[in-house]
Amino acid sequence: MLLTENGECTKDEGGRDVSESIYPPSSQDLARKRRELAPTSQSAFDGFSKSVFAEGALPAKTKQLIAVAAAHITQCPYCIKGHTKAAMKHGASPQEIMEAIWVAAEMRAGGAYAHSAISLTTMNEDQAQHER
Repeated sequence: MLLTENGECTKDEGGRDVSESIYPPSSQDLARKRRELAPTSQSAFDGFSKSVFAEGALPAKTKQLIAVAAAHITQCPYCIKGHTKAAMKHGASPQEIMEAIWVAAEMRAGGAYAHSAISLTTMNEDQAQHER
């Protein structure tokens, strides 16, 4: 695997170009097809999304910053792009967006750290079993 200075993969182990994403670019055709195949579900999702991101106890900007962080945790490239744009539209600064991303990174790392308790407990149980 060959990485650029930005950490992007350009070649796989066999030397093949992998610069093309596995994710197709979003398009009106895909959106239309999604709606045609499941119009009721799509309509419900659209309404749910509109409701969730509306001004409420949390301002829309804050909700979009939460969405940027969540999108980085779920690693959805479409969500990252869309919610970053929405956050900026609602007045989020690049610094606020980057801080949200760092919160996401810490939470993802924190999950691995917290789950180490499972491995530690398993090792302790195994060690105790072998000492008997």
